[in-house]
Amino acid sequence: MRSFTAIDSHTEGMPTRVITDGVGPIPGDTMAQRREYFMAHMDDIRQLLVNEPRGHAAMSGAILQPPTRPDADWGVLYIEVSGCLPMCGHGTIGVATVLVENGMVEVTEPVTRVRLDTPAGLVVASVAVSEGRAKHVTFENVPAYAHELDARVEVPGFGEVRYDMAYGGNFYAILPLDQIGIPFSHNEKHAIMTAGLSIMDAINAQRRPVHVTDPTISGCKHVQFTAPGRDGSHSRHVMVIHPGWFDRSPCGTGTCARMAQLHARGSLGLDEDFVNESFIGTRFTGHLLSTTRLGTQEAVIPTVTGRAWITARATYLVDPTDPFPRGFVL
Repeated sequence: MRSFTAIDSHTEGMPTRVITDGVGPIPGDTMAQRREYFMAHMDDIRQLLVNEPRGHAAMSGAILQPPTRPDADWGVLYIEVSGCLPMCGHGTIGVATVLVENGMVEVTEPVTRVRLDTPAGLVVASVAVSEGRAKHVTFENVPAYAHELDARVEVPGFGEVRYDMAYGGNFYAILPLDQIGIPFSHNEKHAIMTAGLSIMDAINAQRRPVHVTDPTISGCKHVQFTAPGRDGSHSRHVMVIHPGWFDRSPCGTGTCARMAQLHARGSLGLDEDFVNESFIGTRFTGHLLSTTRLGTQEAVIPTVTGRAWITARATYLVDPTDPFPRGFVL
């Protein structure tokens, strides 16, 4: 009988299953190397934790690890139904909340800083704490940049589609939803999903993005359809994610990519708040601290603020006679 101990949470509607025990140290000198090893040799663990019947079609999580660098408190490997991510914003907010509210880091009030060793680099989360509770989390992300502006691909059924490609810890194709003639509505979710997956496939076939300094980070698994903001938000979006689901949260790394895109277009300056709204109406607040260089690219240092809530403490079991030891996808 295999067992995995977890503390489940949700960040503005999006789940993060934080695995605290049962995996053991993953081989590798860096978290990036551990991610590569895990994908090659241990991906069955990800599948059983996020797929049905233990998970669901939009499940996401994080596996805690010893850090590989002396300036970090914990190492983190981000998992979801699409695979293992270099970085996950909503997951970082969930992990930081779990670590603080369970005393897994030294907690100080009013702010506890949690330093996470991620495959994308060091991520520092500042947790606002009151009476031992995490009220909200602000994380400073890895450098984000506009990878390509005004790119074009031919998409079957949609013709030529124009988009911007930006990186915020993952790659995001960003374009207005009205470009493809679909209203911003839950009633149109099937049409939006079809369009997003079609655009994603076309990009990966015709203009597959590769990170400017890290060739192990490549490919587009996210399409961010944008719409004008409302009631104080600066922008709304529908996030289509491989292999076929919507982000419930406002998407942390997607918010960083969006800010990098807007900054590159001259529409968002440093030290300006950017309120990004999800498909279900929840919000993150983003901020650009400074500019930097990432190889040949100008990049920005973003922060994102959001909230998470612990929803369960559980031990997930895999019986040796279970017909679905890796779960299943329907």
